[in-house]
Amino acid sequence: MRRLLPSAQRQAVGPFLFFDHFGPLTAQPSDNHDVRAHPHIGLATVTYLFEGAMMHRDSTGVTQRIEPGAINWMTAGRGIVHSERTPDDLRSITRRSHGLQLWAALPAAHEEDAPSFSHTPADAIPSVQVQGVPVRVLIGSAFGLSSPVPTVSRTLYIDMALPAGGKLVVPNAAKERALYSIDNGFTLDGETVPAGVMVVLPEGVEPTLQAAQGARVMLIGGEPLGHRFMWWNFVSSRKERIVQAGDDWAAQRFEPVPGETEFIPLPPRP
Repeated sequence: MRRLLPSAQRQAVGPFLFFDHFGPLTAQPSDNHDVRAHPHIGLATVTYLFEGAMMHRDSTGVTQRIEPGAINWMTAGRGIVHSERTPDDLRSITRRSHGLQLWAALPAAHEEDAPSFSHTPADAIPSVQVQGVPVRVLIGSAFGLSSPVPTVSRTLYIDMALPAGGKLVVPNAAKERALYSIDNGFTLDGETVPAGVMVVLPEGVEPTLQAAQGARVMLIGGEPLGHRFMWWNFVSSRKERIVQAGDDWAAQRFEPVPGETEFIPLPPRP
């Protein structure tokens, strides 16, 4: 697991204030990587897989198998509980897992929205070849394409699969932007960027991205929403709301996930 946001240098890029890269990992039948039921407030989780599958269940009653190429956007709003488990048909076999999970802050006016879940299958994500590079516009608009994934603030999330020797001009498609490769390093206007390093771009520039060995590069960004308080799985523009969410989870006042009996207890408070 690699966590790029939040960091000591920067809390967020656009609305994104949490960026986890997990895998690639080979799991055996004896391995258990299930994530038990746990709560969120004030954010939206964004799950995108390159390999493997997971079964999402939440307190709104949604059950959704998540597979590579799809975008799964879960709005926590005033409060949601969800679990992420290995699908039953994969438990008895050797399996691969690789993906990204991001959190997007919600505008203050939407932090207490009703919780919801939006699944956009892989074949509904718009794609195009740009300078010979396959590009998928996962969220937002760029390269003349617009994603159908619903958001409540300007958000950008793009998957660019550069072939060996490929190059691409990075569009000025959002006020804040950052690049991250999930596999190989790349160059940006000739400067080397190793794999696993996030590069925040200056506002307005359109640098040239190149990958001698090929690289799967993600572009994230959007409109900044200002500072957020974060503790455990809770995000809010108000510190007292974080405290309330902790009290509510400790007292089990959140709506449960139908059929779930396990949950992650509240950790010790700072």
